[in-house]
Amino acid sequence: MSLNRLFTRFANVVSKWTGRPAAFTLCIIGVAVWAASGPMFKFSETWQLVINTSTTIITFLMVFLIQNTQNRDNAALHAKLDELIRVGDSDNKFIGIEHLTDDELEAILEECERSAREIHEVLHKKRARRGQGGTTAMVEDPGHPLPAPRKASPRAASPRKPAAKRKPA
Repeated sequence: MSLNRLFTRFANVVSKWTGRPAAFTLCIIGVAVWAASGPMFKFSETWQLVINTSTTIITFLMVFLIQNTQNRDNAALHAKLDELIRVGDSDNKFIGIEHLTDDELEAILEECERSAREIHEVLHKKRARRGQGGTTAMVEDPGHPLPAPRKASPRAASPRKPAAKRKPA
């Protein structure tokens, strides 16, 4: 087994275990035992140094293990999202945006937020028109990506057919 695979397995096990209530409880017990032992060691500098050194070493090592686990989780998540974007009907310009600079990401985020505001404004106007006219009909905006809702048929709805699988482009 390679060193990289061994480290990955170790990081996963440690990360999973330390995120459980039992690990937290064990740490609380350890600190309580240390604090209770203070009078026995006359609250000496060595007694203080034990907890300071222990917590520093544990924190230092845990940062690297947690960061490793998060990096792998994020990479896997990005790969899954990129694949969904690639095979779907959405805009492929979003594939791999995690590699852009902060300024480039900020520009994309502003564009998405602007689109979201426009969608919310159109929906708000449609709801307002629906409420004033006393009718459920909504005027559809041909330039808007959201279709107008359909009125429910008095007949029982027929079950949907499963979507056909798409072939990769």
